Amino acid sequence: MPELPEVEVVRRGLARWVRGRTITGVDVVDPRSIRRHALGTEDFIGNLEHATVLDVVRRGKFLWMPLQAEGSREGTLPGVALMAHLGMSGQLLMQDPDVPDEKHLKVRLRLSSSDGMPEELRFVDQRIFGGLFVTSLIPTPDGQPGGQGETPLPEIAEEAAHIARDPLDPYFSFDDFYTKVKRRKTGLKRALLDQGLISGIGNIYADEALWRAKLHYARPTDTLRRADAVRIVEAAREVMGDALAAGGTSFDSLYVNVNGDSGYFARSLDAYGRAGEPCRRCAALGLASIIRREQFMNRSSYRCPVCQPKPRNARW
Repeated sequence: MPELPEVEVVRRGLARWVRGRTITGVDVVDPRSIRRHALGTEDFIGNLEHATVLDVVRRGKFLWMPLQAEGSREGTLPGVALMAHLGMSGQLLMQDPDVPDEKHLKVRLRLSSSDGMPEELRFVDQRIFGGLFVTSLIPTPDGQPGGQGETPLPEIAEEAAHIARDPLDPYFSFDDFYTKVKRRKTGLKRALLDQGLISGIGNIYADEALWRAKLHYARPTDTLRRADAVRIVEAAREVMGDALAAGGTSFDSLYVNVNGDSGYFARSLDAYGRAGEPCRRCAALGLASIIRREQFMNRSSYRCPVCQPKPRNARW
């Protein structure tokens, strides 16, 4: 499943290619990929054709494109957006019309011409867990931008309204996060994966952030000192920033950005997927320690037993 850096790489690429362009046509090749659009294919196409893409916005792993309807007054806030859910294998690819259709092409958006830019946005999805749908935009409770984007629209896609801001969001409030996490009385990794507390952190980057912060995933959140909370949030920012610089983390050839390129951050992971290998931090200090893989919430957690020791009052 793509995590925040992968979705942000896609957002930045899309913003470069589609912002300000008008959707001139829509082909729904496989209706299963718009199954979340309850009103069906005709309504889906009707909402998109002749609409202009104002921006590409992300909150956590949610991605949407605010749409300005044909004939709307300039400066009017958009009321709807095209929501993209990438699922396990969804790809949003920019292509020229003469490029042959991909084997698993599901939806094609034809775009108005723009110098040197591809004229089609294609949604390709092998496993069909992802999809596209049109959703309503609602005002943000704090009046701030709904998420990471190129324009500060104070609106958020309805399906993302319950999602907290992520550590890369300029409007993320550490004080709000710390107050809420102290009240939870749960394990630290569970809290990091709770999208209502802090969004965008999945299993891979949770393990990497915990390793960088030297904290065990079962550390009780109600015992978390402010300095510890600062450390884990900063570690999450750093690891996701590093992943962004590398184009994301790709363990699967199905994850690509809008140009069809895979990410390279998997080569730089310090904890996740390194079971049985030496802890790099401990090795640099002359200490012998091997990364462990442990069962956690029907998935795996990776940690160093030396620099991330298990707390006495662990909460799983």
